[in-house]
Amino acid sequence: MTATVAHDRSLDFDALRELAAPDMRRVDQLIRDRLSSNVVLINQIADHIIASGGKRLRPMLHILAAHTAGYVGEDHIKLAAVIEFIHTSTLLHDDVVDESDLRRGRKTANALWGNAASILVGDFLYSRSFQMMVELDSPRIMRILADTTNTISEGEVLQLLNIGNADVAEAAYLAVIERKTAVLFAAASELGAVLGDMPESQVQALRRYGMALGYAFQIADDLLDYMSDASTLGKNIGDDLAEGKPTLPLIYAMEGAAPELLETLRHAVEQGGLTSLDEIILAIQNSGALERTRAVALKYAAQAHEALAELPPSEWRDALAALADYAVSRGY
Repeated sequence: MTATVAHDRSLDFDALRELAAPDMRRVDQLIRDRLSSNVVLINQIADHIIASGGKRLRPMLHILAAHTAGYVGEDHIKLAAVIEFIHTSTLLHDDVVDESDLRRGRKTANALWGNAASILVGDFLYSRSFQMMVELDSPRIMRILADTTNTISEGEVLQLLNIGNADVAEAAYLAVIERKTAVLFAAASELGAVLGDMPESQVQALRRYGMALGYAFQIADDLLDYMSDASTLGKNIGDDLAEGKPTLPLIYAMEGAAPELLETLRHAVEQGGLTSLDEIILAIQNSGALERTRAVALKYAAQAHEALAELPPSEWRDALAALADYAVSRGY
């Protein structure tokens, strides 16, 4: 039988944020300080990004992991900011590729300032993150983050190749999630263990935790695209479909669809747009695809719990366990 982590199920996301709040306030201040530039447009877009809010989930994950590892220094604050810069730069680029005009309920940078400015400020964030990681003077940290950003770039290209492709299989979909999303969760967790000088087996356990958490989070996010709206998720229902992205609910719905419905679903992926959105949403909901997708997300959340069982008990480990629960329960 696989070991699992017993933890306080009453620890909700607000409690997690409160636990990490003292460090996260310092992270937020460092983000503001290091986003500053002599170039006015960079400052304008940076201010917009900060005002857009967001849960800062990835830097908070790093903070929780560092404390789980018993780290008592200062470098976790800088690394948390680096992780957020890398994540935000990918969002700026993604919004251009996806032609998105809404994120977290607000206009995207590309909608306000254009694609060129959004891409270039994304590049600025990438380069600023590497300036900061060099300041930590750790070859292992630099290698982890360099490998991570390179893998994320591969994931972005893979996702681009999948757009409009109605024949994308589950394995190809998961390959994009691994590279585009899960690797940064894995790095955030692993770096906390590295800072805390944990035994290598526990470093790898925290990396496995982060990887599984990233899978769970993204699959749940893709599920919510067919269950939510702009007021709860920060984007409109069906956005993935409108962009021609064949995510897991749609992949599952196509597997057992009758010929006429299958043609409708394939056309929606290949052409994008939302001309048959109501019909498609109803078909997906009636197919059992949402339940199957949720089961996959829960499987990865369980894997995250299993990885944590290799770490010493603490309130911080409990917080990581609760974060895995949150990843698959938000919005339901």
